[in-house]
Amino acid sequence: MAKQKKQSLMGKVRTRIAPSPTGFPHVGTAFQALFDWVYARRYDGQFLMRLEDTDQKRFVSQAEDVLHQAFSWLDFMPDEGPDIGGDRGPYRQSERLDLYHKYAEQLIEQGDAYYCFCSQERLNEIRDQQRQAGVPPKYDRHCRNLDVTEARERIAKGEKAVIRMKVPDNQQILVHDKLRGDVIFDSNVIDDQVLIKSDGFPTYHLAVVVDDYLMEITHVIRGEEWLPSAPKHILLYQYFGWPVPQLIHTPTLRNSDKSKLSKRKGNTSLWWYREHGFLSSAMKNFLALLVWKPNESQEIFSM
Repeated sequence: MAKQKKQSLMGKVRTRIAPSPTGFPHVGTAFQALFDWVYARRYDGQFLMRLEDTDQKRFVSQAEDVLHQAFSWLDFMPDEGPDIGGDRGPYRQSERLDLYHKYAEQLIEQGDAYYCFCSQERLNEIRDQQRQAGVPPKYDRHCRNLDVTEARERIAKGEKAVIRMKVPDNQQILVHDKLRGDVIFDSNVIDDQVLIKSDGFPTYHLAVVVDDYLMEITHVIRGEEWLPSAPKHILLYQYFGWPVPQLIHTPTLRNSDKSKLSKRKGNTSLWWYREHGFLSSAMKNFLALLVWKPNESQEIFSM
C-alpha cells in the first residue's frame, strides 16, 4: 500500500516555504524548510519559495538577499521562487496585490465577506470590555450587515475600511491534519478575520489560501502555531469552491527549557552558526534528528 501511495504521488507533490523578510533567517525557518524540501524531493516533486512581505511595518529591505544566501548555504534550492521565477509567479506577495483584491471582492459579491469601518479605538474598547467580562476577545460584527453599495460609496469618499470574512454560526469545522488526525473547531469562537487591511495589503489568511491554490501547492507543511488558523482557511477554500491541500502541522522548535524559540532569546540566527564554523550538513542532520530517530545507532545521514 505504501509503495502504491508513493507511486501515485511521484512527480505531483508541490510544497512551499514562505518566509517573511523581516530580519536574519531563523533556525526555525530552516527547521520548517527541511520538511518541505525533503518531502518534495522524496516524491520527485517541486519545492517553491514564496516571500510573504505584506507586513510593511516589519519589512527589512536586505532580508530577501540574506534569505536566498541562507537557503543556498543549506542547499535547499527551490524549483520556483522570486530569484529564479517560474510559471506561477510573481513569488513576492507585494507583487500580487491585484489578485488578492480580486478574490476579496469576489467574496463580498458572494456574501461571504464585508467591509468594516470600525476604528482601532473602537476595536480596542470592545476587546477591553470582553476581557473584563471574561470572554475571549472577538469582533462584535458591527459592520457585518452594511449595504455593499453604501460601503463602496463611503470608501470612494475617502473612508478607510478593511475587508472581513463572514464566519458562520453554530458549525463544526473539520480540519484533517495528516500528522494529527481530525481536529474539530467550533465556528462560534472564530473571529470574522480581516482579509484586506486598511493599507490595501492582505493578511496572511487570504494571501496564503489564494497563493497556495494558484501555485498548485499539494501539501501545506507548516508549524503547529498555524493550526488554530486552519478552520478559517478551510472556510475560505469552501467559499471559493477550491480543493483543500493536504495539511501537515509540524512541532514547534523549542529551547531546552521548553520555551518557544525566539529571535530575542539565544542564538537563533542561521548566520551565527555559519560564522562560528558549523557545517550546513551538520545543521540539517541536527534539525532532522530533533523530530526523527531511526531504530539504530546511525547519527549522520545524507540527503
